[in-house]
Amino acid sequence: MRNEQVFSVQGDAELIARAGHLFASAQSEFLCAARDLKTWSQPEARAAIRNRMRTANSSDFASRKLLSPVALAHEEDRAHLRLVQSKGALVRISGSQLPHETILIDRRVMILAGRETPTGREYTVTTSPILVDGVHSLFRAIWDSALDLDTCLRSDIPHLDADGRLILNALGSGLTDESAAQRLGVSLRTYRRRVAELMAKLEANSRFQAGLRAGESGLSR
Repeated sequence: MRNEQVFSVQGDAELIARAGHLFASAQSEFLCAARDLKTWSQPEARAAIRNRMRTANSSDFASRKLLSPVALAHEEDRAHLRLVQSKGALVRISGSQLPHETILIDRRVMILAGRETPTGREYTVTTSPILVDGVHSLFRAIWDSALDLDTCLRSDIPHLDADGRLILNALGSGLTDESAAQRLGVSLRTYRRRVAELMAKLEANSRFQAGLRAGESGLSR
């Protein structure tokens, strides 16, 4: 990674080219926080961590994935998380917003996902101890209050149709009501009505709680 304490890259290809070796170098801890499964989707990185976990003893290597309830919106994603967990990773779903989508490796490297751009997502890579320790502490605080995957998937909730899942994704995206309505191609009034209907269906009294209840229950189809 050269001697830079902080550097930025543009897009998945550059991230793998300049920092991909860090995934394979993990020795004791790999922490991942993301809104859903799309942020850290690079196959090379996933393969490196899978290989590392195969060769590591469970007592000396920890892999933790912290996700928002949106990550449970689709059956294929839930199946992937079950598989990840079966391979030894710990998976939890957070009811709190995740302020940073990030990867932490051995408490010495942090990879922070930034905004989407026409040329790919921006990533910041740092080995600064102050930055790494700060985000590591934030990750652990949210992790300690999150629900484990099995607890989330065991519960039952009412059936959510495709529109319901779209609304839930919009709620979890952090978009304003106006932006979410525009993305879904509906009026602001219609969007807010659908949000209210979804919260009623989930017996939730706030948008935050709606996302948490859906995440706790696995968004059954």
